[in-house]
Amino acid sequence: MTLEELITTYPDVATYFEHMPDELKTRYTIKTFPPGTIIHQKDYPLDYFGIVCSGDHRVINEFENGNVFMIEKNEAIDFVGEVAILAEKEKTSVSIETLTECVVFMISREDFEMWIAQDIHLLRLVAHKIAYKLYRSSYNRGARLFYPPTFLLLDYMLKYAAAHEIEENGEVTLRKTREGIREELGMTVKTINRTITKLKEDGMIDTRKGKVVMSLEQYRKAQKEITYYVS
Repeated sequence: MTLEELITTYPDVATYFEHMPDELKTRYTIKTFPPGTIIHQKDYPLDYFGIVCSGDHRVINEFENGNVFMIEKNEAIDFVGEVAILAEKEKTSVSIETLTECVVFMISREDFEMWIAQDIHLLRLVAHKIAYKLYRSSYNRGARLFYPPTFLLLDYMLKYAAAHEIEENGEVTLRKTREGIREELGMTVKTINRTITKLKEDGMIDTRKGKVVMSLEQYRKAQKEITYYVS
């Protein structure tokens, strides 16, 4: 795929290339990563910059004890490596894993540094994306530190139900493993299981074959009573 074909296929990315120096328009690669692929690994040297043109991915932090903590999920259009490059760090601080097939425009770190030095429009787009992520992260991190597990899990379930159109479908099943929930909410599996039991006893959710299920009636009840779980 050429840059022209990329822009034709994903027209929303066109603005990122409006002022790209002509000399860089032949020095790039476009890769398609299947789901479950690590695009880059934490603590590895970063030698390129990427623009995620399509697909979803997650940013994770991996620790020596084997635990994985999911920092955030991101949709296209997004960037790969912008934080490390602008911070002038040689290695990455997080890992990026694809959740769906992702098409990524890739250019060398050196070429990106030259490009962004000449292109204030691209610099503003990158700065805006970084600021948005920091705002979202700091906003959500406060909730994780302050609120109890019952509130966090119920809030998570309400957002999941809304995203999966519970109003139209009448019921949703949480298609996540306990480990997947742990990575996203930063709880232990033991705490998750205990919290599920509590919410089930309170009539906020049900379980079916080990999966959390929420009916439309429970969804509406939970919307009204979620503030109860803050206390």
